[in-house]
Amino acid sequence: MNLPKFAVHRPVTVLMVILGLLVLGFVSLSRLSIDLLPKMQLPVAAVIVDYPGAGPQEVEKAVTEPLEETLATVSNVDSIRSESSSGSATIVVQFTWGTDMDFATLEMREKIDMIEGYLPEDVEKPTVFKMDPSMMPVIQVGLSGGKGIAELTHLAKDLIKPRLERLPGAAWVIISGGRTEEVHVLVDPVKLESYGLSLPQVAQVLQAENLELSGGTLLKGKKDFVIRTTGEFRDLAQLASIPLTTLDGSTVYLKDIARISQCYADPTQETYLNGRPGVGISVLKQSDANTVEVAERVKAELERLKKELPGNVEVVVAYDQSRFIRESINSVANNALIGAILAVCVLFLFLRNFRTTLVVALAIPISIITTFILIYFAGLTINMISLGGLALGVGMMVDSSIVVLENIYRHRQEGHSLWEAAITGAQEVGMAITASTFTTVAIFLPVVFIEGLASQVFSDLALTVTFSLLASLFVALTLVPLFSSRFLKVSSPDEVPHTWYQKASAAVGQWLENVRELYKGILAWSLSHRKLVVLGAAGAFVCSLLLTPLIGVEFFPEMDAGEISISIEMPRGTALEETEKVAAKIGEICSSLPEVEETFVTVGSSQGMNFGGAESDRASIWVKLVEEKQRKKTTDEVVREIREKVQQIPGARIEVKSSDPTTAMMPTEAPIALTVRGDDLEKLKAIAEDVADVVREVPGAVDVETSLEEGKPEIEVRLNRDRAAAYGLTTAQVAQELRTAVFGQVVTRYRAGGEEMDIRLRLAPEFRQRVEDLKNLTISTPLGVSVPLREVAELRETEGPSVINRKSQTRVCYITAELEGRPLGEVMKEIRQRLEKLQLPRGYEILYEGEHKEMMESFADLTFALELGVLLVYMVMASQFESLFHPFVIMFTMPLAFIGVVLAFLLTGQTFNIAAFVGVIMLAGIVVNNGIVLIDYINTLRRRGLTREEAVLRAGPVRLRPVLMTALTTILGMLPLALGIGEGAEADVPLAVAVIGGLTVATFLTLIVVPVVYTILE
Repeated sequence: MNLPKFAVHRPVTVLMVILGLLVLGFVSLSRLSIDLLPKMQLPVAAVIVDYPGAGPQEVEKAVTEPLEETLATVSNVDSIRSESSSGSATIVVQFTWGTDMDFATLEMREKIDMIEGYLPEDVEKPTVFKMDPSMMPVIQVGLSGGKGIAELTHLAKDLIKPRLERLPGAAWVIISGGRTEEVHVLVDPVKLESYGLSLPQVAQVLQAENLELSGGTLLKGKKDFVIRTTGEFRDLAQLASIPLTTLDGSTVYLKDIARISQCYADPTQETYLNGRPGVGISVLKQSDANTVEVAERVKAELERLKKELPGNVEVVVAYDQSRFIRESINSVANNALIGAILAVCVLFLFLRNFRTTLVVALAIPISIITTFILIYFAGLTINMISLGGLALGVGMMVDSSIVVLENIYRHRQEGHSLWEAAITGAQEVGMAITASTFTTVAIFLPVVFIEGLASQVFSDLALTVTFSLLASLFVALTLVPLFSSRFLKVSSPDEVPHTWYQKASAAVGQWLENVRELYKGILAWSLSHRKLVVLGAAGAFVCSLLLTPLIGVEFFPEMDAGEISISIEMPRGTALEETEKVAAKIGEICSSLPEVEETFVTVGSSQGMNFGGAESDRASIWVKLVEEKQRKKTTDEVVREIREKVQQIPGARIEVKSSDPTTAMMPTEAPIALTVRGDDLEKLKAIAEDVADVVREVPGAVDVETSLEEGKPEIEVRLNRDRAAAYGLTTAQVAQELRTAVFGQVVTRYRAGGEEMDIRLRLAPEFRQRVEDLKNLTISTPLGVSVPLREVAELRETEGPSVINRKSQTRVCYITAELEGRPLGEVMKEIRQRLEKLQLPRGYEILYEGEHKEMMESFADLTFALELGVLLVYMVMASQFESLFHPFVIMFTMPLAFIGVVLAFLLTGQTFNIAAFVGVIMLAGIVVNNGIVLIDYINTLRRRGLTREEAVLRAGPVRLRPVLMTALTTILGMLPLALGIGEGAEADVPLAVAVIGGLTVATFLTLIVVPVVYTILE
């Protein structure tokens, strides 16, 4: 279909189509989900297994190794890494990109079910879940005040949590801190032994007595009666009166040998909000839910809940992901708006007519709104990347319309009627602008199809730019000729300016004419000095290649989210109270800074997402800063200040780092990550220390840590198998009874006042606090007698590993570090050079992983995408020109653009990262557009009978104005993004800088080099 002709002859139809697209666009926009980052399916799944009371080596042997072996048989597994710690095991399975993770997790569950019966009895059911960036809490709330921590725990568990979990889009509510109620049965071992009883016997009786069991039905007359045996404990008095049969057949009661009380479980975690004890509540959203909407619903529900809570209970939102999302989205949208205004100003400068400028400017809003339709049906979301694509493309949306309008304008100046000029002018450049649009589309096509993190992040940008440019092409071929055929006004060259506006317009017109005359002279000189021009361009390209090592390299641009994460590690075995003191001191230091708004302190860890086990020697602090416009310092500057203030605190290893939502998609929490592989833990620890010492010496690497830093104090119980066998004892029997005595055994459950709680059986505290108490612990034997533990086992104090890490079913140690003041690429290069001198024992090796590995893999994927994209661009241009030669001429613009990229990065001090790489890919599709328009017109003139030199000398000046207009609208459209104004805008800066730098240099050199190369090769 001849779109320009159809548009001119059927204006109402075209306007109705445009209006329909606008209506559908607004409807689609209202239904689009808003998030910070695109939907990503990371090919990673995790298995979490709790084994309460077990040490790291026991967890490794009994749980981790069997699970690793069976998980290795799952389809498409790329690697398996695990962490065995006190009381829990975490196994992370990395699959190949493109794996269906729903099917993969289902297969993992099936494999685990097959061996679950072979795991120890006390091991809780393994939990399998996909690693999803949306698993980060959407909002974190702190409760403080009230009558105490008990009341806050009750309110959080029984009132707030159920209400929040019912909200649409909320998936999971996690409570941290607080207290859990239990019934403690604290046994006196002396009395227990005097009656000839044992802990396993007491446990068995309690389990057998506390139950309700159906006995079927009984038919009596015409009615069926249900037979039900009731024995559940109604109160603690009934529990205390449970009879126990002694060895001599007499009866004693539970209260005769134990103290029974309803109290709180031993604390494993404490939470503080701005220095006040409290309870933390974290809300996670469903993967397909709108983050902003979920956060707003949570905050609205909290406002309603505040009216139901006691007046002295304070509810504070400590973390709200939606705030940063809103600010970031608004920043990108504002930058897009400023870019659009600048682009329109450029149009007006060149066109010098309000109506003409309006015709072209309409392409921007229509293209953007139409793009929302395609975003909706493609299943994308409104996020920083997709909206960034619109902001980046806002200047390019008018490119096609500029070329069409400029050609129509020229035909009108030559005396054609409005209709004839509109149709002929649009038709004449129709193929050229279509080819130009499809070159940009073609360059982005491979980004959608490559695998890896880069594709997951930037596919949205590629699709958004593609959709917006296709929409702008449609506008250029329909709306521009339609409006031009009715409203285009051409001023007469003989018209004398009278008003100030006419005089200013005439002055601009004269300036543009002078520029054109200057270009004519430069072009003529270049054609007579072709070798010099080509050598100069080649020399500039070579120089830019030599300058590339001066540009820093990193994985992803850092974003100032105004959030800081602090992790505290005390010496292993430190009591919760001591860790609490240090965390409180650091919290006070943070709160004293004027930039800090909230602090959220968590001391210790608990079961669930924190991977189980009591880690009393660990703490974390989440610091929220005031909004960026309200503080003079950046987040990184505040991080450095806190780091300096806390480094003097003795006895603690403290890591301070800035945090932003992009960390959720990173392969490791630290930018620098190295792995040492080997079997022996002692050798691993020694090698890891040597590696860590090397890393500490490298400038830019801070907070260097190893995963085997320090062992945890242990009391090792080594059984004498011969003596134990003489009493009929096995290791399992001794271990289980020891575990019940010290850690306790949850033997059954107790209901009271609608609450259900554990009944934990263990020895009274005064009988399990010293090593001597453990040695005197009596173990019941199958022979009917009891024997002290010291008779069958040796107890000694030792130091065991706190965590055992494994990868590919081999023990490993991780060395991690944060970056400060230097790009990742530079630091890793120096680390590699220094570690090459380190001599390793046989069977041990160092692997370079983390962000650097992911960065190199992403760069490799994007390099392939660039190569394939360039090939597709060539194919599009070859089809356009029906020539295999002319595309080569135009593609000389690509190395010229590289010169501008290098200069732009050196001048701005930006680092090269995957965002910048995508900018280079985008640039490769943009820079050829000017060459296409130029060569297309040269070929048109030659078909009209002009010689090669005549065609080149005439086409250059004629196409100068549209070339400058399209370049300037694109450059100025991206300028606000390149300046990085607003929160979260940092992500788009490298991309915009790459495009602006490359396009600026390439535009001016294209006007010279492409005609010269054309005359050399033609």
